[in-house]
Amino acid sequence: MQTLAKLSAFFGKTFALWVIVAAVIAFFAPDAFKFLAPYISILLGIVMFGMGLTLKAKDFSEVVKRPFDVLIGILGQFVIMPLLAYGLCVVLSLPSEIAVGVILVGCCPGGTASNVMTFLGRGDVPLSVTISACTTVMAPIVTPALIYLFAQQWVEVDPLSMFLSIINIVILPIVAGVIVNALFGKHLAVAVSALPLISVFAIIAIVVAVVAVSRDQIAKTGLLIFAVVILHNCLGLALGYLLAKLFRMNLKKRKALSIEVGMQNSGLGVALAMAHFDPLSAVPSAIFSVWHNISGPILATIFANMKDEEDLAQEQAAQAALQPATAKRV
Repeated sequence: MQTLAKLSAFFGKTFALWVIVAAVIAFFAPDAFKFLAPYISILLGIVMFGMGLTLKAKDFSEVVKRPFDVLIGILGQFVIMPLLAYGLCVVLSLPSEIAVGVILVGCCPGGTASNVMTFLGRGDVPLSVTISACTTVMAPIVTPALIYLFAQQWVEVDPLSMFLSIINIVILPIVAGVIVNALFGKHLAVAVSALPLISVFAIIAIVVAVVAVSRDQIAKTGLLIFAVVILHNCLGLALGYLLAKLFRMNLKKRKALSIEVGMQNSGLGVALAMAHFDPLSAVPSAIFSVWHNISGPILATIFANMKDEEDLAQEQAAQAALQPATAKRV
């Protein structure tokens, strides 16, 4: 079990590297990976089932304890990223397939990796977990509605069909995971320790499938998509932080909202694009999946070194407590 946990931790920490390597291989040898394309929804379902295995009732407790903070986080997630996506598409006059893909990833709920990044950045983890859980539960209604609102000028959107897709791909696997955890939670220690490893390989498979089926289009528009994705993510992280600051939240909450708003469930964007639109529309989500696992750890490192008055007061109190003990030894 310890070996499996260490292996999962290793692949979790080096996730971005493996995704990049796999994507490059798929770009130069696409035929070897095209067979994965029909299984994208299943692969994402596996990731969501793993999320369900880790969810507990207490993950929603912050809704009752701090409803205002959670509400601001949810609004930030479902307002800032879709508006940014739409604005970038219009300002940059993106081709319709790419525009739809950018809007897709912008309208998705928060990604599960955001909770880990918030922890590493010494942010408010309970708030982060609750916002992620709430936006995921709301996704079947909110995500199709937002995509219909912002993407219909480029393509025809069927909100009902997308609602059913999200129920099947996200909600049902999560519910199944929650039920399994409730019934057999005591016997799932090995499975839970392996979840990061399973998620890494599932997301890598999703990315290489998208790269393989969209190889020719990526060769033409890859740099443009990458630039838009980086801009979208960085602006989301910055505006999430500013939103929390606007409402005078403390530093830990500002860190949590920044990461929650800026990091998306890009796997869902890939699955929806492959099921309902052109395969090229899945590329922004696939690239987002790579990029936010680079920007997330970088931002978490910066956040971990940021301290507010409360942190400084705690450090000073700890130092003051040590001084009498040191004086006695002298």
